[in-house]
Amino acid sequence: MAGRFSARRVAAPELVPAEETALEGVSWTVFPDAGGEPAAAADPAAAAAANPLLTDKLLDAKVRLHRRLIEEINLSALEKLPEEEIRSHIQQLVSQYVLVERLALNTQELNDFVSEILDEMTGLGPLEPLLKDATVNDILINGHECVYVERGGILEPTGVRFKDEPHLLRIINKIVSAVGRRVDESHPMCDARLLDGSRVNVAVRPVAIDGPLMSIRKFSKKPFNLNKLVDVGALRPQMAELLAAAVKARVTLIISGGTGSGKTTMLNALSAFISEKERLLTIEDAAELQLQQPHVGRMETRPPNIEGKGEIRQRDLVKNALRMRPDRVILGECRGEEAFDMLQAMNTGHEGSMATVHANTPRDAVSRLEQMIGMAGLPMTVASIRAQIASAIRVIVQLSRLSDGKRRVMSIAEITGLESDIIQMQEIFKYVRTGTAADGTVQGHFQATGVRPRFLNDLVAMGIKIPGSYFDPSQPL
Repeated sequence: MAGRFSARRVAAPELVPAEETALEGVSWTVFPDAGGEPAAAADPAAAAAANPLLTDKLLDAKVRLHRRLIEEINLSALEKLPEEEIRSHIQQLVSQYVLVERLALNTQELNDFVSEILDEMTGLGPLEPLLKDATVNDILINGHECVYVERGGILEPTGVRFKDEPHLLRIINKIVSAVGRRVDESHPMCDARLLDGSRVNVAVRPVAIDGPLMSIRKFSKKPFNLNKLVDVGALRPQMAELLAAAVKARVTLIISGGTGSGKTTMLNALSAFISEKERLLTIEDAAELQLQQPHVGRMETRPPNIEGKGEIRQRDLVKNALRMRPDRVILGECRGEEAFDMLQAMNTGHEGSMATVHANTPRDAVSRLEQMIGMAGLPMTVASIRAQIASAIRVIVQLSRLSDGKRRVMSIAEITGLESDIIQMQEIFKYVRTGTAADGTVQGHFQATGVRPRFLNDLVAMGIKIPGSYFDPSQPL
């Protein structure tokens, strides 16, 4: 492209060449309709082969056109234009480029191509359609040619791919640099987030042997609440009512579960029952909690800089948070030495604080907390560590992602105290798995164990009454 684009006419900036120059002998015209939609192929492989948007030629053309447009367009002027006007101008340029490149596209395919170019310029390129797809929960990238998504808990491959490894790395750097982080050979792993709070993890060479690995855990634009979790079968109304009452009454909670079991979703849902009069401080590796209260202070860890200095760990943030007059401290994920400071907070006037941990059962969650406190390197006996845990934590909510992809609250357990250096625990509700259907759906039911939680007295003192029938094992939930 010989011309340059100018922003001199602010009222209606024109993103067209300053001179009416021809591009390789072809004038600026809008690409005409090349015909109707292509006939559907008999199988998906043939359809992919017949679709020019999946060909190497078009992928290469898209990346080259993107580079040219970046050079030619005044981006500061571009940002001031309405989206429709940007699209109109870009469509003219893309149409001309399609003619020059001799790409056989009809009108619909041309519009799709324009959308992809806009995604490259203003978004995250090939990832944009997946990010806009509300049915996609996770995006898993294994190198530039292999992209999987999770829908309804089930993994499936997609036709999305990147031109080459540098193309994927450009998108990765765009994501991590937006939150002040970096990823390269000296720092090949990174946690980051998208603007909507979606969690991003990246690993590049040399630790990623076959090319960059990236996983994106998407967050719903409308956060799940407890009613929605009941509707999808994650728990029963009686269980939800008990958990909501516990949060209102400032009962300290730990949410335990494996990766992708819905711990952060549950933490967000329960946080809705915290009083708006309380001051909350959240501490996370990558900020992703979506609290709805008006008085929330959010803090995020920071990795070391290129010289290996300036790192701020979760433990530092927890210590600092205690000096900021919080009513509750909420830890996005407890995974190391910060567990000691978290328990200290829970034992020193910050009842109702919450955190998530990775564990398979409530008893395992307690064991993990013991191990994480040991990581702090303090001269504490096992008995004193367990005493801290037993006095700080009252309820453990155990989540699991089952083999059919559905998330369930597997157990709600109460820590009742310490006897002979053993933490005493009683289960209040549980999920009983009874079998698996022919289509792979997990069969089972929720039931009460017959145990009444001891913190019911605290609820009554707060004016909250929970019917005793909720804990009757003979009554269906």
